[in-house]
Amino acid sequence: MHMKLLVPRQTLIDEPVRKISAEAENGSFTLLPRHVDFVTALVPGILSFVDESGTERLLAVAKGILVKQADSVLVSTANAFEGRELGSLNDIVAGLSDVSEEHDRIARGALARLEANIVRRFIELGK
Repeated sequence: MHMKLLVPRQTLIDEPVRKISAEAENGSFTLLPRHVDFVTALVPGILSFVDESGTERLLAVAKGILVKQADSVLVSTANAFEGRELGSLNDIVAGLSDVSEEHDRIARGALARLEANIVRRFIELGK
């Protein structure tokens, strides 16, 4: 398989891999060559992959999307950090989760204000 991991403004990983494991909203999963085509939303967590030399590599990733089509795997995420120690990557994941929750809270607030403004304008039109 060939994995390409994209973050805003750059491609972080673009290389052949033997195996990919990650976390989705409904649990962890592993992709091997010849796996059925697959699309899932990633949650903040650890994405691991085995490169062509057989070395397992670890990444802390934010929310994102993973698309597997034929031999190509594309991962798009807001942020990702490669590291060697699982403990430090778990700390990064916790920080990514906090940032993600804050962005979600801000987006929900902005949406609520927009909805209230639209309702207010419809009421004014009816007068």
